[in-house]
Amino acid sequence: MQTISTNICQRTMYSRGIPVFQYKISYPCFHTTYNIAAARTINQYYSQYARKTEEYCRTILFPQAADNAKYIPDNQPPFNSYQFLSEYQTTCNRDCIVSLYTDRYEYLGGAHGSTTRLSDTWNFKTCTRLTLEQFFPSDPSFTETIFQEIESQISGRQKETPSSYFDDYAVLLRKNFHPENYYLDDNGIVIYYQQYDIAPYSTGIPTFSIPFQENFPTCV
Repeated sequence: MQTISTNICQRTMYSRGIPVFQYKISYPCFHTTYNIAAARTINQYYSQYARKTEEYCRTILFPQAADNAKYIPDNQPPFNSYQFLSEYQTTCNRDCIVSLYTDRYEYLGGAHGSTTRLSDTWNFKTCTRLTLEQFFPSDPSFTETIFQEIESQISGRQKETPSSYFDDYAVLLRKNFHPENYYLDDNGIVIYYQQYDIAPYSTGIPTFSIPFQENFPTCV
């Protein structure tokens, strides 16, 4: 198991003395007894992610906010500050395996913001990412197995909450499937879709738990 601490970059940015944009980026820092060099490499990956994300906030989002704020003279009514939040959640930390996702929330005015999810599953002994395919070694048609399970789960949810998914979800979940959009938790593999991929905004980010077909990966 790895020890995880959190680094945070945050700032409020001003234009004409008005706070027009805020960002907060949290990212993990790992310590492990399996492979110190692997932890260093993976930490560099997340450090670079934070730097690139911070640059995106400063050079892309902040100028947009400042440009829109200039149309509100004397800040009356008060400008609704733009926001960017990047927060990670560790979902599995067992032996040499760590799985986590990062939600990136952007509010750029309007009724509501939008969230995009990213995820990684690491083997700290080999310093490699685990792919979804590796969890289905005996199932060459594993994607169809996943689709059938997701369809079954959506069908059950629709009975409890009608209209929580688009009518053509069976087509959309195949069209918008990305094998990198998964993470592990204690119960198995969690497949997720982005907002609007297969459901309206009110549904959020749809997730589906798929039991492990075989034992949890070992650190060999």
